[in-house]
Amino acid sequence: MYHFFVESNQITPDYKNVEITGSDFNHIANVLRMKVGEQFSVSIRGDEDGKEIFYEIESISDSSVIGKLCFIEEGSQELPSKIYLFQGLPKVDKMELIIQKAVELGAFEIVPMATKRCVVKLDEKKSQSKIKRWQAIAEAAAKQSKRAIIPNVHMPMTMKEAVQYAKDMDVKLIPYENAEHMDETKKLIEGIKPGESVAVFIGPEGGFSEEEIELCRASDIKPITLGKRILRTETAGFTIISWLMYHLEG
Repeated sequence: MYHFFVESNQITPDYKNVEITGSDFNHIANVLRMKVGEQFSVSIRGDEDGKEIFYEIESISDSSVIGKLCFIEEGSQELPSKIYLFQGLPKVDKMELIIQKAVELGAFEIVPMATKRCVVKLDEKKSQSKIKRWQAIAEAAAKQSKRAIIPNVHMPMTMKEAVQYAKDMDVKLIPYENAEHMDETKKLIEGIKPGESVAVFIGPEGGFSEEEIELCRASDIKPITLGKRILRTETAGFTIISWLMYHLEG
């Protein structure tokens, strides 16, 4: 079933009807070619409670689709903890894949980072353009995976800015190739409680510098191991978010 995000003013106060307009209307009417009687679901933008509201198409005009209420499913599709992915800027278009899959796996926010070993350098103009593209990818992934929210993709931060942004988060982890003792990593993951916020720092292709690791240690960001193999930057984030998803939803 297709899923869309709507503003609260698109739904009547009693939830009985919804009006789909704009690009979502075009997608329903002209791309999906849905008909009267077919069903879809919506989430309200900004509603972290995560109600999923199911509608049946009642009418289709030249500019909107009207849906009538079928039922409301309470309970969020979201993870019980907010996961913040701090991602060192990778080469080429890897960031698009990282955002797409991180959203599918349940990340709450994605923060691109300009670290010492990043090859990619973004000025303000390029950053604005990239963020618009990345946010659209996050929204598409949220629709596909039936998320209750659209995760926010931040403007790129420096490593110091990212560490400062994460300072009040409950658990802060940084996969590091020189970290050892998988038992300690398992203990840290298994100790995370539902409701706690989790920051995950992932380096670019060249990894983090020793100075950046020391900055993290000094800020109570704990180095962890992801195993005996060296993972690519796009694989490392998926791995740890998958571990967290398994632990938190288990």
